[in-house]
Amino acid sequence: MTVFGVHASHEQIHPAALLESVVHAERAGFDAAMCSDHFAPWSERQGQSAFAWSWLGAALQATTLPCGVVNAPGQRYHPAIIAQAIGTLGAMYPGRFWAALGTGEAANEHITGDPWPRKDVRNARLRECVDVIRALLAGEEVSHDGLIRVDRAKLWSRPAEPPALVGAAVSVATARWCAEWADGLITVNAPVPHLRAMIDAYRDAGGRGPLSLQVHLSWATDQAEAERIAYDQWRSNVFAPPVCWDLETVEHFDVISTQVPMERLRQVVNISADLGRHTGWLEEYLDLGFDRIFLHHVGQELGPFVDVFGTEVLPKLRTR
Repeated sequence: MTVFGVHASHEQIHPAALLESVVHAERAGFDAAMCSDHFAPWSERQGQSAFAWSWLGAALQATTLPCGVVNAPGQRYHPAIIAQAIGTLGAMYPGRFWAALGTGEAANEHITGDPWPRKDVRNARLRECVDVIRALLAGEEVSHDGLIRVDRAKLWSRPAEPPALVGAAVSVATARWCAEWADGLITVNAPVPHLRAMIDAYRDAGGRGPLSLQVHLSWATDQAEAERIAYDQWRSNVFAPPVCWDLETVEHFDVISTQVPMERLRQVVNISADLGRHTGWLEEYLDLGFDRIFLHHVGQELGPFVDVFGTEVLPKLRTR
């Protein structure tokens, strides 16, 4: 049975309101939650960016939902600290927490003052971080000298079973690479042929574990309002790598997104006032074999979306 979750976007919504929305989502019939982990939003209009790890403890305590986070260890976060955070949440909420690991974006990582590495270096750094995190979660004392450095680290509070470490990818090549080390794969909505190619690359390379998809969508009772919400909140997020990886400030994202056409936005956000159309899009993702689908309404008011999708969309998907 596919899990249908809600995505909590820290960049767009105050953390207290976001917590209320996740509690609401559980009551409305959503099965799970996930959240982002950034230092800055992608636009001044989004206007938030809370600390994900503080919020996750509150969300796990306030609900019975399994929760996950997408994190980038290696620059802003030392992998030993991320291992400790994962271990603590795993120990407190057994079987309910997972972490997806990726190579990050300069918008969040430049704050350390360290140079932003090339993508191949970031991949190598992440691979080192994964090994360090796994070893610490297994109870080993870890020392490491490489792209990251660790000196005699040991976790003293650990879960009986380490939480899953999921690979975050948006390209076929990265999906194939994640198969070397990940306990599952997570990506974002894209054209069906691209998603199918990513899944095939991951599985053909021996990738194990569940397949997860984050779906960006905009819904309102009126088509014009659905379009307005998407354009206001998400037009700064239409840029493919390496552009989105390498821009450093909110101002940079806002400047380059001043003239984004609506048709470009439709390529990254499912925009419609028609619930049947949203259901159809989600059915296509189900047919690809995704085990977990997290819905991200890109607006800043989640209540109506949670209620309507919980009542009108999720039940139809669950009868397939």
